[in-house]
Amino acid sequence: MNQTSKSANLPVAVRVETGKTYMWCACGKSQQQPWCDGSHAGTGVTPLPFTATESKTVHFCGCKKTGHAPICDGTHQLINGGGRDEYFQKGQSD
Repeated sequence: MNQTSKSANLPVAVRVETGKTYMWCACGKSQQQPWCDGSHAGTGVTPLPFTATESKTVHFCGCKKTGHAPICDGTHQLINGGGRDEYFQKGQSD
């Protein structure tokens, strides 16, 4: 059974470094969001690796419902009663 939990209603902005691989928490249970800490054990959900192609700030999904994991695509706006365009119009994507 694949059990995911929303960890946040907003994306998590993180400065990533070129060539470094990060393990994004896909289950929402990690206490080290947006990174995996092993809390997914027994959920049927596994972390997703993300390798930075350049050093920059990346907005990682916090609601765990993005269609472009691990990157935020604004889906949290739909969950909160808005629309994806509201998020991107505010310049929140990289």
